[in-house]
Amino acid sequence: MDEVRVTPVERVTTGWMTLLALAQMGVIMAMTVGNQILLPSHVAHIDPVHKEASLATVFAVGAVCTIIANPLFGAMSDRTRSRFGRRRPWIVGGALVCAASLAFLAWQESLAGLVAGWAVAQLAFTAALAAAIATVPDQVPVRQRGKVSALAGVGQLTGPLLGGVVATVLLTGSKAGFLSMAALILLLVLPFGLFTREPAETPSAATAAATVGTTAETTAGTASGISVPAVTAAATAGAPPFDVRSFLRGLWVSPRRHPDFAWSWSSRLLITLTLAMAIGYLQYYLRDAVHYERLFPGSTVEQGVVVLVAVFTLSSVAPTLLAGWLSDRYGSRRPAVFVGGLTMAASGLVLTILTSWTAAIAASVLLGAGYGMFAAVDQAMVTQLLPADADRAKDLGIVSLANSASNTLGPVIAAPLVTSAGGYPLMYGVAAGFATLGACLIWRIRGVR
Repeated sequence: MDEVRVTPVERVTTGWMTLLALAQMGVIMAMTVGNQILLPSHVAHIDPVHKEASLATVFAVGAVCTIIANPLFGAMSDRTRSRFGRRRPWIVGGALVCAASLAFLAWQESLAGLVAGWAVAQLAFTAALAAAIATVPDQVPVRQRGKVSALAGVGQLTGPLLGGVVATVLLTGSKAGFLSMAALILLLVLPFGLFTREPAETPSAATAAATVGTTAETTAGTASGISVPAVTAAATAGAPPFDVRSFLRGLWVSPRRHPDFAWSWSSRLLITLTLAMAIGYLQYYLRDAVHYERLFPGSTVEQGVVVLVAVFTLSSVAPTLLAGWLSDRYGSRRPAVFVGGLTMAASGLVLTILTSWTAAIAASVLLGAGYGMFAAVDQAMVTQLLPADADRAKDLGIVSLANSASNTLGPVIAAPLVTSAGGYPLMYGVAAGFATLGACLIWRIRGVR
């Protein structure tokens, strides 16, 4: 028998959306600052001679943990039954373990300690983020998902910049940086887990089935003045117990049975691959192609990267919010994702044709605007294409694997292109091609306008 799909009907409040955005901002901030600033500095302090290989080891183990954890913790969240709900225990627990892991990393003086601490941190990051993202299809009506995803996107885009300022300007040293990220993740993530409630759960699948075809709703309470949406009781119908064999089978979502989900996954992989290639070699591009330090005596290439990251972030805010609002206003997701992908492709074309600091600034503006539009609406679109209500978090974890895969494949694809005769222009041209193809695949989706 086909599953009855249930969609939330009551609008979420601005307070609920804000807390969700802050929670996602906190997780992405700590992950990104740890990856880009704190771990490289700490590894260089512990093992200055072999820092590149040692850092690669830390990252590799963390990447494996993330790939496993995305669908695993999603599936476990789908099957969690507690008086606090399905998602909140994972959000709160993930935040607490994140903070403890970051504090642990602050005092490590061995590579083994860094590997272990970062592996646990990646597991906790993923658990909290997977559960938080799953609250959108759980509780947010379709007509609000663009706005919710846009606010979350702004948080995810601005978080790394703000965290970088804290860890490099306001504080000095990796120990202070790790501790500040631990404090910020508690400050930003815990309020969403503690001060919002999930819809009440039905006692059995039979009870849920009895509500099908009706407009009966479970009314959620309020906490700290923040109202929580109500959804039909069937939305929280019991899921089967967690089983390893079933979980492994569930990692494969048949493109034949769910073609829209497959096209969306492929599109995300290609577009995020463009982002990974664009920023992965940014520091080397400024040093070897633009000759940044020669253009600006007394400045470092790292400072040039910070400037471009700031330009990228600031240029993304308005397009992100506008795209999310328009997609809700007109009920159309695909146009915004398409335009966002093409704008990212234009960024790559700029660096294919021109090699200069001015071109890098222009490309950062286009990349930020394009990725902002994409990030705001693609996440909202994906929540409408999930194969099964009972496996929302697990299926969103599978979607997140596209991001993990692009971050892994980006450097692998870019390296031989950069070192070939074509160099950076060829690499950015190929990246532009990926974004264009990813944008075009959006039109193969039929289940969403």
